[in-house]
Amino acid sequence: MLLFAIVIMGAAVQRLAGAGFALVAVPALVLLLGAAEGVRLANGAALVISAAGLALTWRSVRPAAMLPLVAAAAAAVPAGAWFARTLPEPALLSVTGVLVSAAALLVMGGVRVRSLRGRRGALAAGAASGFLNAAAGVGGPAISLYAVNAGWTVRQFVPHAQFYGVVVNALSLAAKGLPRLTGPTWALVGAGIAAGLVIGAVLASRVPEGPARRIVLALALAGGLTTLAKGLWS
Repeated sequence: MLLFAIVIMGAAVQRLAGAGFALVAVPALVLLLGAAEGVRLANGAALVISAAGLALTWRSVRPAAMLPLVAAAAAAVPAGAWFARTLPEPALLSVTGVLVSAAALLVMGGVRVRSLRGRRGALAAGAASGFLNAAAGVGGPAISLYAVNAGWTVRQFVPHAQFYGVVVNALSLAAKGLPRLTGPTWALVGAGIAAGLVIGAVLASRVPEGPARRIVLALALAGGLTTLAKGLWS
């Protein structure tokens, strides 16, 4: 039931804020299932949730704008997958905790970086996101930072983030394989995603975007610090 609750919370956050499943769910999933399995499950769940959102918004996606991001991510995913396979479990927990916490703090601060603009910025953000997504399941913040610096509106960001989420998580799973879960566990995850999307849709009409975003980032920071502590303790 704990896994069910984690997936519901992550899916609801993603539906509510347009992003954030990995930031909220990855720390809990790696503590529950281990670093490798937790990240793979996060990749798979994020892929399904992004696809569900994209089914409603695909007409707003501009493929030309996404090409540099996707190409750079595809080139960097194998390195991230190798990194995840090579690191011992405690070290991977620690690295995941640091990355999640740092990503949450950077997005909280709305960091402006001149180099994260134009084609070069897209390539840098895509490469960082692809590596981080395959290694620790947290590729979203790099794309969020790129969007902030590129001046994307929320209406522009959401469909493109969903498109990118489908592609980068599919690439990550292709490089690492699916998580090894039993049939009943897969069913539980699927039910959690469905329930979370429904809950998130209900909340989206009642919770303003600003407070929702702050809640997501606070949860992510708390989870990241907990995962870091677990890794260091191990």
